[in-house]
Parts: sequence; structure tokens; C-alpha cells
Amino acid sequence: MELLKNRILAEGRALSEQVLLVDSFLNHQVDVKLMKACGEEFARRFADAGITRVVTIEASGITPAAMTALTMDLPMVIMKKQVSSILKDGIIQTEVFSFTKNAPYLLTLKTDFIQPGDRVLLIDDFLANGEAAFGAIRLLEQAGARVAGIGAVIAKAFQPGIEKLRAAGYRVEALAPVSRMAEGVIEFL
Repeated sequence: MELLKNRILAEGRALSEQVLLVDSFLNHQVDVKLMKACGEEFARRFADAGITRVVTIEASGITPAAMTALTMDLPMVIMKKQVSSILKDGIIQTEVFSFTKNAPYLLTLKTDFIQPGDRVLLIDDFLANGEAAFGAIRLLEQAGARVAGIGAVIAKAFQPGIEKLRAAGYRVEALAPVSRMAEGVIEFL
């Protein structure tokens, strides 16, 4: 998606070989027009997948997932990273290791909002090692849904996540697959 790639090159900053800062349009300040275009592109790419529900993990995946769900006219479900004092019944959890925070957290899904037989499109802001995606998949499958596709706004294709997910049989689409980063350098596949 050239619009997104151009924005990453113009405003993104590779702080190292592992860290890409895109806080001016995706993580802290959100360019909703750009995220709308991302949602439309995900909807186009997965139009043939029979999707019944869009799912994301809080927080930075919410806007692109919402735009995708809006475009596809489907409900959106948000998995939580923070333990809630009021969410106790009808939840399932799994431990996920966060690359960003370098620590594990409990990913939580309220099962009332996933129906057995749902065909889910999982949308997230970044795909790196695939830990969050595999955690979400575990919960969705435990709830009786099938993951019909995974969309990442940005994928660090030089890290193992995208290949591990594909090797496990999942369809993965990355709008901006990054092939290499170094301080001040961002290259796409």
C-alpha cells in the first residue's frame, strides 16, 4: 500500500534494527484518513474470506480494526491486555510475551462476543515475532471461531512472525512489509 509506505518513509523513524517509531500517525496521534484507507485495503484483500467478525488487541490495533469492520459492515471485538476488576465471568485468557514491553501479559477475550463458527479477521498495528497473533488465535479457537485471516498494518518481515503464522496455515496480509531497518533506514519488500 503505497500511501502507507510513503507515510512511513516520510514520518516514521527507525530507532534501531528492531524499533520503528510511527507515533505521529498510528500509535499516539492517529491519522484517521490513513487508517480508513488501511481498513478499506484490508476489506478488499479479505473480501473473499467469508469474514463474520473483526478482532484486534488493544490499543494501537483498534483504529485500523475499526475502519476495517466499518468498511466490511461487521462487528469488532477488542481483546484486552490489562486485567480488569469487572471482567470476571465469560472470559478466557492466555499468556503472551510482549516484544514492545519485554514482559508477559494476560490476553483476555470475553466469549460473549465470539460465536462458535465465526470466521475472524485479526487486525493489528504491528506484526513482529507473532506472539500476540498466536495468543489471539489460541483464544479465538478456544471460543470456537476460525481465524480466516490476519492483517498487519506494518510487518517486520525480517522477524519470524509472518513466516511462522503462514507455516501454521494462516493467511497473512501486511500493508507495509518492512524487509530491513537500521538507525535512519527503512526498506520494504
